[in-house]
Amino acid sequence: MQNTRTLKFDWLTIFFFLALVTIGWFNIYSASYSDGGGGIFDFSQIYSKQLLWICLSIVLIIFILALDDKFYERFSSLIYIISLLSLLGLFVFGKNINGATSWYALGPASLQPSEFAKAATALALAKYVSDIQTNISEFKHQLRAFLIIVLPAIFIIPQPDPGSALIYAAFIFPLYREGLHFVYLLFGFIAASLFVGTLAIGTTWVSVIVVATAIVVYLKNRKRKPKIGRYSVIALACIGFSLSVNYIFNNVFEQRHRDRFNIVLGKETDSKGIGYNTNQSEIAIGSGGWFGKGWTEGTQTKGNFVPEQQTDYIFSTVGEEWGFVGSLLVVALFVFLIVRLLVLAERQKSQFARVYGYSVAAILFFHFFVNIGMVTGLFPTVGIPLPFFSYGGSGLWGFTILLFIFVRLDAGNYYYT
Repeated sequence: MQNTRTLKFDWLTIFFFLALVTIGWFNIYSASYSDGGGGIFDFSQIYSKQLLWICLSIVLIIFILALDDKFYERFSSLIYIISLLSLLGLFVFGKNINGATSWYALGPASLQPSEFAKAATALALAKYVSDIQTNISEFKHQLRAFLIIVLPAIFIIPQPDPGSALIYAAFIFPLYREGLHFVYLLFGFIAASLFVGTLAIGTTWVSVIVVATAIVVYLKNRKRKPKIGRYSVIALACIGFSLSVNYIFNNVFEQRHRDRFNIVLGKETDSKGIGYNTNQSEIAIGSGGWFGKGWTEGTQTKGNFVPEQQTDYIFSTVGEEWGFVGSLLVVALFVFLIVRLLVLAERQKSQFARVYGYSVAAILFFHFFVNIGMVTGLFPTVGIPLPFFSYGGSGLWGFTILLFIFVRLDAGNYYYT
């Protein structure tokens, strides 16, 4: 171990972490407190359990920062393998909660390994990409990098936990920073657009738009004498993908997922069934006005109108009780943290630390962006928590480990003289 007193930690990042965790706990308290509840040390209460997890996180942070920064690079592959085994073990030893076998029962507590798999995958990806023999611009190395990313997602989807599996799409961004061709991002954007477009307006209209776009692009570039066959193949591939969307939607997705997409797309109205959570969340946020109703004074929150508000829908408490100004403050803290992580990642001397830093920023952004979109009705409900805010020990520890490993890697490059 190195002498941590000689290391220069980035206190701005630590400040953002502490601010988000503190504000998150106050909102968990408000969302779960009732007049008949006990004090903050009554560990039968949700807010007391979260406070315990926060205190234990401090111990975890000290341990992470005390380790040599080379430890994480040296043992990244082993950590990744252990993480995969922990995900596979759920199919034998897992505990079913709310229809998902995503937890290990450890006495009175439960542990969700998918929350820790993100950091393990980030370490493994950083290790592979930074290897001197790896050239991410070559296809064979791209396949191996994609395999590192996809394996945990494959093990998570059948739990079933599609929301957690979706997060692994965020790893495309650190790969792009390291030289992955832009065409992959473009491909992902086109695939998502075709998927949503097909559900919204149907295959026929999507096919018309694809053909029209191909013709316009071809005519625009005709002076370069483009090969019409290339444009034809791309157009046919897009139409083929569009034709497959309905099959995937009707035969792969579960009914609850289909309902959520249909509600967001405006094809169904269900304010009392599957769309109840989102509808109540929008009401709570909208009722907060500019400055909110005051801490613990939210009528939607105290009336328990938003189910499980302390977890995925915790931001609705912020909107109702803290208003637009308070919501903007929370959003600003997340944005500042993510931007700070990108700045730190760019100053890293080692490629391993840079790739890991970009992975941390991408994962936090993906969680933040999708969760806020989910509680405001812009995206379907997919079960993605808000980092450092949503109730849950596994989630808090998972994000803490993810963030502070990078804080330690960054500190390894800067010493007091």
